[in-house]
Amino acid sequence: MADGDGFGEAAAAAAFFPASAHGLGPPLGWKERLRAGLAGSGGFLWFVAGLGLLYALRVPLRLCDHLTAVTGFLNSLTPKFYVALTGTSSLISGLIFIFEWWYFHKHGTSFIEQVSISHLRPLMGGTESSISEPGAPSSNREGENSRQNFSECKVWRNPLNLFRGAEYRRYTWVTGKEPLTYYDMNLSAQDHQTFFTCDTDFLRPSDTVMQKAWRERNPPARIKAAYQALELNNDCATAYVLLAEEEATTIVDAERLFKQALKAGETIYRRSQQCQHQSPQHEAQLRRDTNVLVYIKRRLAMCARKLGRIKEAVKIMRDLMKEFPPFTMLNIHENLLESLLELQAYADVQAVLAKYDDISLPKSAAICYTAALLKTRTVSDKFSPETACRRGLSTAEINAVEAIHRAVEFNPHVPKYLLEMKSLILPPEHILKRGDSEAIAYAFFHLQHWKRIEGALNLLQCTWEGTFRMIPYPLEKGHLFYPYPSCTETADRELLPTFHHVSVYPKKELPFFIHFTAGLCSSTAMIAFLTHQFPEIMGVFAKAVSMISRTCVEYL
Repeated sequence: MADGDGFGEAAAAAAFFPASAHGLGPPLGWKERLRAGLAGSGGFLWFVAGLGLLYALRVPLRLCDHLTAVTGFLNSLTPKFYVALTGTSSLISGLIFIFEWWYFHKHGTSFIEQVSISHLRPLMGGTESSISEPGAPSSNREGENSRQNFSECKVWRNPLNLFRGAEYRRYTWVTGKEPLTYYDMNLSAQDHQTFFTCDTDFLRPSDTVMQKAWRERNPPARIKAAYQALELNNDCATAYVLLAEEEATTIVDAERLFKQALKAGETIYRRSQQCQHQSPQHEAQLRRDTNVLVYIKRRLAMCARKLGRIKEAVKIMRDLMKEFPPFTMLNIHENLLESLLELQAYADVQAVLAKYDDISLPKSAAICYTAALLKTRTVSDKFSPETACRRGLSTAEINAVEAIHRAVEFNPHVPKYLLEMKSLILPPEHILKRGDSEAIAYAFFHLQHWKRIEGALNLLQCTWEGTFRMIPYPLEKGHLFYPYPSCTETADRELLPTFHHVSVYPKKELPFFIHFTAGLCSSTAMIAFLTHQFPEIMGVFAKAVSMISRTCVEYL
């Protein structure tokens, strides 16, 4: 893999990098360029000025005489002094190193670097504006920061989540492990209360019981409440939904219950449509009944997909998207994409991508990696890394490499699952976009589609690691998307079970001062040890260093 990781970077860079990456923008005047040059070289000018002043005052200050006196004093010192000096230096630098390491792990930055930027940089003429790209308006930067903060807190419902009774609970029976975390199930409970309840539930006794059922934490209590609701009203659609999700132990049983829920839900939905304009309460009831109907049809489509009736599943999804276009938040198009890929209807997949891979819509791993798969499909069967290195990339290969770069930049966790470098687990009910949870949810269903296309995984393997080499600091900037969120690890650990090793990428690089203090501590400790063990040799070495320093000063 190492031989072909970055083979396409040079060929694809010109087309891959956006204009902002090349620094394109309105030309600056000579005054602005001069001011920017002076601001950027302020530290170097101070250093040169200091050297010049020292050289000019070498005679009045009698630097040579003072250096000779210092050299004589150092020659008169015993090795014990050097052992004590280097030992003390090693201890102090070790304490600084431990503090820096603790501060970095707690706050994610270097204390010395932070103090230098906050207090010393303004004194040396540096400004914080130099960190951002020149010519970028502050309002745009603030907008990007606010957008990133919003995206970091957003957790989405997994459009391909499994059935609790027929799949998640079966996994628990077989392995004894819980595939869902409490945080994930709590989010689902909140979703159920939002989708399946409203302020008019007190008008129907069965809905009142179901309102309490969705708030129950104990699964047997929820199932018991669903049966109580059916005793009060045999046409309670949400009761059938709960039983299909949690009590049914097979997909066949779940589909049977969802069909009963569909029959009841359509009846209730037609009644709500007739009364929707009578009062705000009736409108809220219609919204709730619409949510229930859309949810039932979507889960029926997923049942048909799991039972092998893929064309039926595609028809249900298309009709659902046509009948209820506002329900894009459910991401039904991602279910449709997966089913169309199973049918190998690549033209229909491209048509769906053309509609939903829009700049105004939120991206997802399913969108980005499916687009990469379609472009990879046109060249993967004849692709060879050795041939590409020798003759360069063709236009179609460049497009495929760019699509993979785009997908990996959006979610870098996916390739390890597609290449089977990490083991898959059951996907959670909620995902964090660009996080490990989304990568698991995507790869769990789409790995077979990548395997079906000859050479697709080979091309992915040859290119995916080169993406973040093209973006030196993905936590701070991105070429196609906003900077990579730094909080994904915390959110993924709450969404994914404890037995799963959460993927963290990109890892935070250790600051320079941690490396520096570690090296200083190690070197001074080594010098102290050598001076204590071999005082004669280290004494000769110290005299040699002092003689060289004296010669250099006399030459100046």
